[in-house]
Amino acid sequence: MYKGKYNHTIDTKGRLIVPSKFRDLLGDEFVVTKGADGCLVVYDNNGWKAFEETLQEMPMNRKDVRQVARFFLAGAADVEVDKQGRILIPTDLRDYAGLEKEVVLIGMADKIEIWSKDRWEDASADQDVADTLEKMAEWGIRI
Repeated sequence: MYKGKYNHTIDTKGRLIVPSKFRDLLGDEFVVTKGADGCLVVYDNNGWKAFEETLQEMPMNRKDVRQVARFFLAGAADVEVDKQGRILIPTDLRDYAGLEKEVVLIGMADKIEIWSKDRWEDASADQDVADTLEKMAEWGIRI
């Protein structure tokens, strides 16, 4: 399970050091794709396979389903960790997520999110935890 928050920088070539706690779980190769809310999402290979299988089970005769599949699959990139523990994030993904210098990596249980620091601060400032906790209770989720 991925958890925690890590602040890092991305260099001018688009390389990002992946925290060792995440690397230990991810392995040397994994997938990075576009995520909701303007961030990137990292899946280990097993998680990506499960995600692909979920997409394949969706009714592709529906336009909205095809759009969702295209969003995630067209943006997906296989990445490899180098000897310094870095990955190269493709330019189109860096542009999508607004990654320039300072980034934040967030553990999200079965995946990892990569945010530009500015977007993360904006997104986390908008959180109303009390409302979310009430919704979770309505869904039967107790903390």
